[in-house]
Amino acid sequence: MSDQAMVAEIVAEVLRRMEGSNSTANPEVESGKAEVVNLPDLTSSEQRSRSLLADPVDPEALARMMGKTAARIGIGRAGPRLKTKTLLTLRADHAVASDAVHAEVNPDLLERLGLFTVQTRCSCRNQHLTRPDLGRQFGEEALAEIKKRCNPRPKVQVYACDGLSSRAVEDNLENILPAISHGLSRHGVEIGTPFFVKYGRVPAMEAISEALDAEVTCVLIGERPGLAIAGSMSAYIAYRATVGMVESRRTVISNIHSRGTPAVEAGAYIADLIHKMLTEKASGLDLKL
Repeated sequence: MSDQAMVAEIVAEVLRRMEGSNSTANPEVESGKAEVVNLPDLTSSEQRSRSLLADPVDPEALARMMGKTAARIGIGRAGPRLKTKTLLTLRADHAVASDAVHAEVNPDLLERLGLFTVQTRCSCRNQHLTRPDLGRQFGEEALAEIKKRCNPRPKVQVYACDGLSSRAVEDNLENILPAISHGLSRHGVEIGTPFFVKYGRVPAMEAISEALDAEVTCVLIGERPGLAIAGSMSAYIAYRATVGMVESRRTVISNIHSRGTPAVEAGAYIADLIHKMLTEKASGLDLKL
């Protein structure tokens, strides 16, 4: 039995026992007479903006600070401990981050954007998380599919990848991909056929670059979520990327999300940066900005 099947069986058994316990302890639930309580979403912007300090010296200054950072400030304390709301928010943020890592990208989004999907050598999400090396490689069939469906020798090859946050792809891809395409069009540069890589890591771009003989390769990938932001995307870009190249040849644009650099703005900047790479024929530390 696989790990996922075992977890599913355990969850199903726990839910069955909870249902039996609840119906015995509270018959109103079964009859539909129990009161429904709608609790606030502790991860919402409205809840995060509320200070838990009883008597701040300068409430207006505190409000401005809380509006400009995702850091946990103005949370107060209960003796030496965190307040209940702060603790619950931390747990909620952890749950959001965990979901971002383990969830799959919605196939409807990929279909709407016209992206086909290829998979790395990882066979499942668990292997993707525990074997980063396999997330950098493609099987022969995947590489053949890429070569078959993409234009060869593109000036710029852009593709999306789940990485460590599927939520980042769902939150940003629909806005950033057109922004990059439109920005490059202004420079007279046409991009290759975009697609989606499942269970991928950043260095997978090297194999794609070699397979298509791309001049510039750009991957839009979900970054490891934190307890403040779960949907952060980064763009890793390299000129003439090759398998096993040093990290210093990569240029990265990070913190692409609603509370960082908006996707449309990031897309426009990435397009200008790629145009400069094509002009200078360099990326990473070799690119003089």
